[in-house]
Amino acid sequence: MTCPLLYRFRVIDRIPERPSPAQVRGTLVHAVLERLFDLPTERRTVEAALDMLVPQWERLVAEEPELAELFRDAGAGDGASSAEASGGSSRGAAGGESEADWLEQARRMVERYFTLEDPRRLEPAEREVFVETVLESGLRLRGFIDRVDVAPSGDIRIVDYKTGTAPRADFEARALFQMKFYALVLWRLRGRVPRLLQLMYLGNGEILRYAPDEADLRATQRKIEALWQAIRRAMETGEWRHRPSRLCDWCDHKVRCPEFGGTPPPLPAAPADRPSPADVESSLRERDDL
Repeated sequence: MTCPLLYRFRVIDRIPERPSPAQVRGTLVHAVLERLFDLPTERRTVEAALDMLVPQWERLVAEEPELAELFRDAGAGDGASSAEASGGSSRGAAGGESEADWLEQARRMVERYFTLEDPRRLEPAEREVFVETVLESGLRLRGFIDRVDVAPSGDIRIVDYKTGTAPRADFEARALFQMKFYALVLWRLRGRVPRLLQLMYLGNGEILRYAPDEADLRATQRKIEALWQAIRRAMETGEWRHRPSRLCDWCDHKVRCPEFGGTPPPLPAAPADRPSPADVESSLRERDDL
């Protein structure tokens, strides 16, 4: 958990968060790369992927019209719509790029993907696959994996796309925790330790690879169990400590965080339909925003 209080706001209070331009761009790039593998092998080209960007963005806005609000003010004052902005000086409503600049960044990320691997030379076994398992303690682990590759030998590779940049060496362990979480779930489901965990950073074109073993995954399970015990104690005592970090700059909850002079709202009463503790464990892993 990056911040126990943030966990409370998201999972216990369920306070809605506004999507940031970076988060939505990540969703868009993920959608393009997922659908790229729907094409016949020979058609999986950079041009074909780029042609999907605008249609996929239009699909996302049709499904969630509020996403269009990210760029409502772009181009204001000159009568131009955000989609027609030529880039450079106009700024979006969320304080980021204009829509045109935002899409250009997405295009660069898609292009950068093709410098890391050739999608015509592989056939994923599964994409955007939901996985779930229950530990002996009753703790339920679940999540979505971007891609699972299976070699003819049966070796498993877990692939995750990141639209941010690769972490410094001293932050790699934290980045890999999410992947070990996935590997633990797959190991328990399929009885085979994944051969390789692969994080593809499309923000700067780097790949982080790690080969786990059983000891790694057993240690990951112990860490998850310990994290959950800490969450249970916080649920029992009502003490959710805030933990300031550089991630606070992107947090939606500053107004209610003591670090910034705010006051958390009273803890909600547990309604009958609120999931039991064994139904919320997917939030133990780091949120995949970027």
